Amino acid sequence: MEHQLIAQAAQAATTVDSQTLVRCASLVGSGIAVVGVFGPGIGIGVAGARALEGMARQPEMAGKLLANAIIIAALMEALGLLAFVVAILLYLNGTKV
Repeated sequence: MEHQLIAQAAQAATTVDSQTLVRCASLVGSGIAVVGVFGPGIGIGVAGARALEGMARQPEMAGKLLANAIIIAALMEALGLLAFVVAILLYLNGTKV
């Protein structure tokens, strides 16, 4: 009985077409790409905390620290949006018929 199941599984595995494999890889890749959104979120939080800490220690530098923190946060957010767009494109590619 087990040999028949193994033979059927091997036969089913060889009948998968390339379009199905591309769809599966796209869906798995979109899930992995979504993980890229978490990194910039954590980075923005850490950068904001350090900027506030620097402003508290040296209030006279608050303007420069705020400007730099906003630029850094914008660059990190751009990376997060790029990862999100890649995830959406991979997902849409995987759900095409």
